[in-house]
Amino acid sequence: MASTLMLLSPIGAAVALIYAYIVAQRVKQQPEGTEQMAKIAALIRRGADAYLKREYRGVTMVFAVVFAALMVLSYFGLMSIFIPLSFVTGGFFSGLAGFFGMRIATAANARTAWAAKNSLNGGLRLAFSAGSVMGFVVVGLGLLDVSIWYYFLEFYYRAMPEAERIVLISSLMLTFGMGASFMALFARVGGGIFTKAADVGADLVGKVEAGIPEDDPRNPAVIADNVGDNVGDVAGMGADLYESYMGARVSASAVGVSAGLGLGGFVLPMALAGFGMFCALFGTLLVKTKEGAGQKELLGSLRRGTYFSSVLVAIGAYFLVDLILGKGYLGIYIAILSGLLAGIGIGYFTEYYTDGSYKPTQNLAATSETGSATIIISGLALGMKSTAIPLLVVCASVLVSYLAAGGTQSFSLGLYGVAISAVGMLSTLAITLSTDAYGPVADNAGGIAEMAGLPEEVREHTDLLDALGNTTAATGKGFAIGSAALTALALIISFVDQVSLFEVNNGVQLLNLNITNPPLLIGLFIGTMLPFLFGSMAMEAVGRAAQSIVLEVRRQFREIAGIMEGTGEPDYEACVDLCTKSAQKEMVVPSLLGILSPVLTGLVLGVNGVAGLLAGSTASGFVLACMMANAGGAWDNAKKYIESGHHGGKGSDSHKAAVVGDTVGDPFKDTAGPSMNILIKLMSVVAIAFVNVIASYSLFF
Repeated sequence: MASTLMLLSPIGAAVALIYAYIVAQRVKQQPEGTEQMAKIAALIRRGADAYLKREYRGVTMVFAVVFAALMVLSYFGLMSIFIPLSFVTGGFFSGLAGFFGMRIATAANARTAWAAKNSLNGGLRLAFSAGSVMGFVVVGLGLLDVSIWYYFLEFYYRAMPEAERIVLISSLMLTFGMGASFMALFARVGGGIFTKAADVGADLVGKVEAGIPEDDPRNPAVIADNVGDNVGDVAGMGADLYESYMGARVSASAVGVSAGLGLGGFVLPMALAGFGMFCALFGTLLVKTKEGAGQKELLGSLRRGTYFSSVLVAIGAYFLVDLILGKGYLGIYIAILSGLLAGIGIGYFTEYYTDGSYKPTQNLAATSETGSATIIISGLALGMKSTAIPLLVVCASVLVSYLAAGGTQSFSLGLYGVAISAVGMLSTLAITLSTDAYGPVADNAGGIAEMAGLPEEVREHTDLLDALGNTTAATGKGFAIGSAALTALALIISFVDQVSLFEVNNGVQLLNLNITNPPLLIGLFIGTMLPFLFGSMAMEAVGRAAQSIVLEVRRQFREIAGIMEGTGEPDYEACVDLCTKSAQKEMVVPSLLGILSPVLTGLVLGVNGVAGLLAGSTASGFVLACMMANAGGAWDNAKKYIESGHHGGKGSDSHKAAVVGDTVGDPFKDTAGPSMNILIKLMSVVAIAFVNVIASYSLFF
């Protein structure tokens, strides 16, 4: 039965990709609106394409160098030949998902604005449909990549006994997410730098200095800002969650095999992911609203689809566990439910701390009446406070998963419970990512409506959809952070398993995870520090890139006649090109930090130092990511709360203070914070891939 249910993965991949194609064609058949709208949309598409071409060209060179290095290690027997090959396929599929997501998002923005002209529901459905293309492409390609490798390795090692074969395959596939991790790092860091450099540059000169509205066509950086929304929250978020989706499944499968569950332990995470895709597909059909709906009704329409998908997974997972593992594994089912509920809980509390309809953000907006300093202080305090509940939710999920799976009787089974809870959280990824990718489409639609001068009622519709997008973006980031933490924990467990296999095969005792062991303690301190150093680099990169945009926008206002009067044409492409070049240049050093840290630490401190490094970076990275994402989201929505007529409204001193807070929060929530997800997962995957090198060639331990 386990082998049969493994087919849920490739079948799910096919259905997801076919569904994404059908939805994409349906979106493209919708009218794009007026000639001016089509022109603006074309500028955004051209900018997005230029960014992707430049990014993929740079990433290809990096992949070529890393591939060559991995091939050398493979030649000397330090890793399997399949690791370099899977490194390429993982990066390719991750990049492909980002490409398709960006294409449909930039094709849907003007169409969403035009659909909103006729009805609010039409705008919601079209923007969500575009987001669902990204969601189902990510899930479809993620299922396809793993399925291809599984069936290839099954055929390649067909002569081996099944028990030995599945141990070897699960061990190999643990490293198959490394390519996706590399691609996610470049997409998230580079995309985050691009989008926030454009956003900060546009706001500082446009809204603060020139006093013109957001998305005003006179602002030379406005197209770069619209491109950045897609670069960061479509391609970047897609790559981030693609990596989690890969890492959670392969690590849970490997832990299941090492826990003695054999083929069933391997197949359950794969089958659960495939089944979850079908549940998400049904959930998307429920996303619709009525005319005159407010923010809560719009949010409720998206929640309806997500919650329905989760209920279907909760029901189906029981039968999957029973069919694959047999009777007596109810605890594994509870672990899956634990992860599923943790994802919903983190999303809810993220919304509570960041949405303008709740007290925390409303209170934050009130502090703007005494100036920029107080709203910044209060925003930082809110972000710090908001880390407590998500952290406790993750801790509760880990504890429940471990105990329910039988951790008190079998340590390995308990760890499998923890690992598969991450798969449970990500099982409805297709619809979760759809609601997140919806946001940039709605945001762009609002900008296009503003720039094209559409009637006020259209902009009221697009403003509602955009405000909803801000909430889904915040909850999406919370979900991404939570899933990254559970995935990283599963990968750390897998790293320890791989070291144990090395010890068995080589007759040495390397692991000493006693907290007083100096290498582990040193690694723990270094790992705790790394997210702060990484975040600092990302924030400084945004600052430098934004400075160049500010200077360019000022130059154009000064030198191009008639911009402020609306008779001169700004040079939008100059700002897009400047953002692209800056992002590509600035992302190199932070990326190298994440890639090289586990290898260099391992070569000096050995496997125990790496274990400490991974534990420290996961703990501090999770908390720091929550703090930054929630503070940034709250600052953003506090500004919008004021713009809706509270505390003096637009143009007031409170509004100016809130704009400053939002500007500080932009790199928090869209660059440094989300990049922590990639950092903690990437280091774990790199450590697993280089475990033989670290164990064999450590200098001191």
